[in-house]
Amino acid sequence: MIRFKKIVFLVFLSFSTLVFSQKNSTEKRIVKSVDKNIDDAIVLLKKAININSGTMNFKGVKEVGALFKTELDQLGFETKQTSGEAYNRAGHLIAVRKGKKNGPKILMIGHLDTVFEEDSPLQEFIMVNDSIIKGPGVADMKGGDVIIILAMKALKEAGVLDDLSIEIIMTGDEEKSGDPIELSKKDLIDAAKRADIALGFENGDNRTETIVVSRRGSADWKLTVTGNAAHSSQIFTKEIGAGAIYEASRILNEFYEQLSNEKDLTFNPGFVLGGTSLEIDTDETGGTTFGKNNVVAQTAFVHGDLRATSPEQLEKAKETMLKIINNNYPNTTAKIIFGKGAYPPLAMTKGNLELLSQYNNVSKDLGFGAVEAVNPRNAGAADISFTSGYVEMAIDGLGLTGGSGDHTINEIGNLNSVAQKAKITAVLLHRLLNAKK
Repeated sequence: MIRFKKIVFLVFLSFSTLVFSQKNSTEKRIVKSVDKNIDDAIVLLKKAININSGTMNFKGVKEVGALFKTELDQLGFETKQTSGEAYNRAGHLIAVRKGKKNGPKILMIGHLDTVFEEDSPLQEFIMVNDSIIKGPGVADMKGGDVIIILAMKALKEAGVLDDLSIEIIMTGDEEKSGDPIELSKKDLIDAAKRADIALGFENGDNRTETIVVSRRGSADWKLTVTGNAAHSSQIFTKEIGAGAIYEASRILNEFYEQLSNEKDLTFNPGFVLGGTSLEIDTDETGGTTFGKNNVVAQTAFVHGDLRATSPEQLEKAKETMLKIINNNYPNTTAKIIFGKGAYPPLAMTKGNLELLSQYNNVSKDLGFGAVEAVNPRNAGAADISFTSGYVEMAIDGLGLTGGSGDHTINEIGNLNSVAQKAKITAVLLHRLLNAKK
């Protein structure tokens, strides 16, 4: 049997003529179902938001997972909540349906956790006005999870769901990945290997007229610099040299000079410590240092991140950074370590652009207007990046939009986007299933 992903581009060339019309009774039923069930979906969203599920609140993450599990059980999915003990997290929710038709295998991605831990001042669902809601994880991304469930319900009521092969993974550690990340993301990567198409339900750049076809990967880096401690009067001498702080400054300046003009590449030093001695906090978000103005600095430390749009761009940047740190000032040494627990880039591919084109067609056919690609600079790292290289097509940003303030106590979203995104998602899946091969 010819695997779907081998012929996927021919598929899209052939079904572009399938458009929404009054004659398409299945798509009409899908839209009608979303409208009928939207109020229940908002109630579900409110319940989920009012459960604190900060990544490290394992009980809360599991409770949100159980809430969504019940919904997916009722839709005929085989569901399970996994243990995250091996990587010190709450675990994931996995739901699977094997379709009756030989269509594409779809992977749908959400996450259960938020950045708002139990000590956050933002803890509950608040109606700002008749359409704008505020709350922990409204947009990132409990709204997206509810959109997945609402779309599945519409497909079931329209008589389509039984034909589709769908795997849904809602991770429990998207905001703060477990360690080792190889175990944390194993279920997601294994699902990607089984899939042809991946759909992510993050909120993109919060605009309904955009979809993510490329995400920058994220890796951390740690720079350690050493120099010769001595009285400050001896700095720059042949025996003492420049000291650790000057060398760290040189390196950071060269990073800027040589890499800052690379398109969509960023590298940010999050904190810098330097002096006679220093101690780094265990979570590597800061530390303490001791030094005197009349002593040449013996050590310096910089912790930063590096973001790129493709594996090739990431590796090229790393090579440049390594060359820079080896061109040391006198009597100094430097070492840089790139973190292993990195999010890979979701590279822009022909397949991703083809899928965007089909999403755009559905959006226009349903009267919601055109949709274009998000600028990768406006799309941070996300779980869908772990599907890169395994699926032929992937897009993200299908979640609740129209808001702002992500990851802050001012996070808001527009409820009107829930029905809109659920309709587009469900109709898109119906068209993918019925594409002529």
